[in-house]
Amino acid sequence: MYKKIVATTLALIFLTISSSLVAAENQDLPIGRFSEGKLNNWDVKEFSSKTEYKIVSDSGSDQNRVLEANSNNAASGLFLEKRIDLQKTPYLHWSWRTDKLYSNLDESKKSGDDFVARIYLLLDGGLFFWKTRALNYVWSSSFSQGQAWPNPFTANATMLAVESGEKNLGKWIHYSRNVREDLKKFLGKEVRYIDGVALMTDSDNAGQQATTYYGDIYFSKIP
Repeated sequence: MYKKIVATTLALIFLTISSSLVAAENQDLPIGRFSEGKLNNWDVKEFSSKTEYKIVSDSGSDQNRVLEANSNNAASGLFLEKRIDLQKTPYLHWSWRTDKLYSNLDESKKSGDDFVARIYLLLDGGLFFWKTRALNYVWSSSFSQGQAWPNPFTANATMLAVESGEKNLGKWIHYSRNVREDLKKFLGKEVRYIDGVALMTDSDNAGQQATTYYGDIYFSKIP
């Protein structure tokens, strides 16, 4: 009887430990906790006049609070410096909503390099800053969904239209991307670590205006 009790106890302990390890492995990695009203560790990077970023309430989303980006002939972004192991958490999740696109833009040229919504991944070149690479997920006003092209200001940045056109204007759109696969496909290299995430709504080149809302951003092991 004693042996059975010991064996049962050990089995329960093993199951508890195993369950804890599985839960830890599958735990999400939060990047932007906007629904909690937090902008901790996000830094502003200004390229032109400032885009205004603030936490607001949004009854139309599945979150209590979201990040609002209001850009009027401006270009500044929010950057989060964080080393992320894509072997552990390769999937990036986010959502956004916008009500209108820019008009008459050629986004392949410097004069049209503006996006109502973008989230991008940074690969730090370290001391060799000119080797820093970036993959931009954008809502394109002119390219078709799925198209990719080089950024007109730097060959080290690649643009990818994960959303395009007017069909989803005014709706909250949710995304899940395998970042490791995207980096291999669009940058042509195997990447285990990225060094930061940024988001930006900019309008300085187009001289137009946009207001976009961003939901929480996080990485996960599974889609």
